Amino acid sequence: MSIIKAYVFPHPPLAIPEVGRGEENKIKKTLDALDKAVSEIARLAPETIVFITPHNVVYSDYFHISPGETARGSLRQFSAPQTQFQTEYDTDLAAEIAKTAQQHQIAAGTEGEKSAELDHGVTVPMYFINLRYKEYRTVRISQSGMSTSDHYIFGKCIAEAVSKSQKKTVIIASGDLSHKLPGSHYGSTPEGAMFDKKITGILSSADFLPLFGITEKQRSDAAECGYNSIMTLAGCFDRIMVKPKLCSYEGPFGVGYAVAEFSPAESDQSRNFLDIYNQAALKKTEALRQSENNYTALARNSLEHKITHGDTLKLPENLPGEMTKNKAGVFVSLHKYGQLRGCIGTTVPTTANVALEIIQNAVSAGLSDNRFEPVKISELPYLTYKVDVLSSAEEIKDPKELDVKRYGVIVSSRYRRGLLLPNLEGVDTVADQLAIAKRKAGIPECSPVKLERFEVIRYE
Repeated sequence: MSIIKAYVFPHPPLAIPEVGRGEENKIKKTLDALDKAVSEIARLAPETIVFITPHNVVYSDYFHISPGETARGSLRQFSAPQTQFQTEYDTDLAAEIAKTAQQHQIAAGTEGEKSAELDHGVTVPMYFINLRYKEYRTVRISQSGMSTSDHYIFGKCIAEAVSKSQKKTVIIASGDLSHKLPGSHYGSTPEGAMFDKKITGILSSADFLPLFGITEKQRSDAAECGYNSIMTLAGCFDRIMVKPKLCSYEGPFGVGYAVAEFSPAESDQSRNFLDIYNQAALKKTEALRQSENNYTALARNSLEHKITHGDTLKLPENLPGEMTKNKAGVFVSLHKYGQLRGCIGTTVPTTANVALEIIQNAVSAGLSDNRFEPVKISELPYLTYKVDVLSSAEEIKDPKELDVKRYGVIVSSRYRRGLLLPNLEGVDTVADQLAIAKRKAGIPECSPVKLERFEVIRYE
């Protein structure tokens, strides 16, 4: 038995009468769509429902699957403690999903539970399901900080595990869309409506390929929480034809709520969306490498050599004198599918020349940036590189002497020090630049700091 149905559900607590106290009537389209969906779930009578939630513990390098045999929850944080939930976990399927993920080199398991209480990414959908049907067990899975492609692969692992288990299973991808629609107390941006239009188009067509083209900046600008749940759902239907239906969409409170359903049909080898995207990305990377400069070529060669041979690349011959005779701080950043994959740099020179600085920092960016897992050999063909060669920093007295496009900034307070490069996507003002640099250094935003600026020559 494979997955019998999958849904995208929103999770606004105010949809529940005990919380909304009449406000739920303003999202009648959503409530009607949820009622029809849960009526169908009751008719299908699944043995297990897998909830993918953004509101349980999230790890940067690991998919968390809630452990234990049972779990409880309530809506007390939304002033409705009387609304309570209890569910029995499907421990066998949870174990099978973790095992299958490990076989596909995706880190997942039941370690690291921080709260056994069910989160509202689960309890809100569960409230509506339980109105119609209760004879199911639950698997609760968290989103992670891993890449979009890893979420897709993890979805494939869920589907494979369900198939092995032979259990009738429904998938619930829990998540709201943009929190930046008109009327939102988070503030309204045009990007919010644009994001929701794109996502609802994808849900309507079940053409999941455009999901891979949505950037981290677009997601951040929209302030969404459902993208990774939807990407995991998409992976559940890799090489499977599905019949999609966008049941409803509305956003009267400034948050986008979508209800969608997906019915699996026959096998369809053309719907291998990750492979298609990888092939396109590989062609793009290969084209970029045809016009590679000495700086990015050296960064790439040094990381590839370290990963494939285990030792440090020797300084190549015939490099230009500006790389072998000059000293400077250097930052090397790696990107995969247009998203940051690692970045390490030095603000002042630590080696004999710029070339050696690149070799050192490219390896560190790929293997020692603690925000990311070390780069795997299979990723090397998809990586692109940027090299920033820094000028000497100069102290300034006033933020007015900064320019986010021209100057990078260093902020210092006692033993804390933070740096931000210039001309970064999404950093549009000096205030943004300073705030991000302070956060990186762990300096409170209101604290006075010593300011330094520097220029870079960027090679990409």
